Amino acid sequence: MTKRIAILGSTGSIGVQTLEVIAANPERFEVETLTANNNVDLLVQQAIRFQPNSVVIANRQHYARLKEALEKHPIKVYAGSDAVAQVAEMPSVDLVMAAMVGFSGLIPTLKAICAGKNVALANKETLVVAGEMITTLAMQNNVAILPVDSEHSAIFQCLRGEQFSVIEKIILTASGGPFRTKTAEQLVHATKEEALQHPSWNMGNKITIDSATLMNKGLEVIEAHWLFDIPPERIEVLIHPQSVIHSMVQFTDGSVKAQLGVPDMKSPILYALSYPYRLPSDLERLNFAKYASLTFEQPDLQRFPALELAYQALKQGGNMPCVMNAANEAAVSLFLDGKIGFMDIPRIIENAMQKMTFIPKPTIEQLQQTHEETVKQLFR
Repeated sequence: MTKRIAILGSTGSIGVQTLEVIAANPERFEVETLTANNNVDLLVQQAIRFQPNSVVIANRQHYARLKEALEKHPIKVYAGSDAVAQVAEMPSVDLVMAAMVGFSGLIPTLKAICAGKNVALANKETLVVAGEMITTLAMQNNVAILPVDSEHSAIFQCLRGEQFSVIEKIILTASGGPFRTKTAEQLVHATKEEALQHPSWNMGNKITIDSATLMNKGLEVIEAHWLFDIPPERIEVLIHPQSVIHSMVQFTDGSVKAQLGVPDMKSPILYALSYPYRLPSDLERLNFAKYASLTFEQPDLQRFPALELAYQALKQGGNMPCVMNAANEAAVSLFLDGKIGFMDIPRIIENAMQKMTFIPKPTIEQLQQTHEETVKQLFR
């Protein structure tokens, strides 16, 4: 049977690649709905090509333009953040690809889970901010959360057929980003252009900057904790510049399972869309002869303190991961706008974590308020 897919964030890097995977497997997948925040031109192109049942532009200012561009097509057009959440609940949707960037992906993902939709999760901030809430609701609604991040997909694949009681630790690999070999002095003067030159992956700007600070790996630590119910002290981060081993699991008998492949997000996307099956693909195969060696090193927390801040937020719990995430989103935005330096990003995050009010058991409304107040504090 054809799976009908709702892609939340179809104009971003993951959304675009998801559509490429769907286009290569038209007999398996069908696009039911597409959503975007501001990129009307690309959303129109996608809608005309894939002919979904509906499209949503979150920014209402673009509604008239989108509506006019699609008036000759039998496609329903909506606008606003509420509409994004509503299309995720539609009965015609079989699977939701949650590919929105940042905090904005939380409410639509919650709505999809409460509506009983399986979720392919590429929006790591959803679990970072509300991991306990999300995983509890998923269990209550018998919903599968299928990881799309290459690292979590790797762990997910390594754990198939295994009992969780025999997991000794999870090892998340990281490329190290563009500044892996830079000195602390060089990092102080790092430019936006340098930070956006990722050595292995082609990603959106926000995620690429997160990779440069190692905050991306910190967010993944928190995500892994909630996805696999593993305490933070048993989640290890290891720098692996070749980006061939996507992550590993070590078991209580000392054995280690690793998932390997070329650095291409289409592979974990395809696995999430087709799960529990594996579909044949023409994606590039890993050629071991190209790699004379695979190397590993410990992350330097002095040069990259954002990773340690993520561990601290996870251990403290409550709304602290939300504070950390909001401060990071705001700081990355400021850096991309040229208003702060690269090393100001972790400084701003740490400052926010120290100043914001701690809430041990936040509601969804309190998480929204925490996010808004953290961002507002930084832009005063």
